[in-house]
Amino acid sequence: MLDGEQKLVGKAVEGDSSAFGPLYDHYQPMIYRFVFVKVGRREDAEDITHQVFLSAWQNIRNYEHRGHPFSSWLYRIARNLVVDHYRAKRPEASLEKIDPDAFAIPADAPSALAAKMEAEKAMKAVARLKPDYREVIMLRFVEELPLKEVAAALEKTEGAIKLMQHRAIKELQRILAEM
Repeated sequence: MLDGEQKLVGKAVEGDSSAFGPLYDHYQPMIYRFVFVKVGRREDAEDITHQVFLSAWQNIRNYEHRGHPFSSWLYRIARNLVVDHYRAKRPEASLEKIDPDAFAIPADAPSALAAKMEAEKAMKAVARLKPDYREVIMLRFVEELPLKEVAAALEKTEGAIKLMQHRAIKELQRILAEM
């Protein structure tokens, strides 16, 4: 969470465009990464991320703080725009088509090759999960969001997210054992 986020959001809701800038700067990389993992193409991810923040700015006056961080609202917008993207496009993109270099370990890291191979294996395993499980895994462990934020972003209860996370991890373990 961004320091002074509530105050910035409050000013943005009142129409202060200079207050929206720091929110954009803080959350843009996270939203981009979330969208990129979903769509697999840099150009599409950039376009959708832009749409997320444009939509957020256009609708900021309707934003109401409901005990969840501002990022939950942004993730919900992003998720909806990704769904719209696939509805308009129809052919499905696969996580397997994501460039593994996007998750590459720096070359100077010890055992970089082994680590890269493990990361690729993990991404392939995640790609084989049901879409709901994949979303929970990505938000919880890639984006490192707390349960409360994931629940708000996916419009589910925290209990449902815990159960989905548990099932997703079990399924990942099974898939990895097969690989």
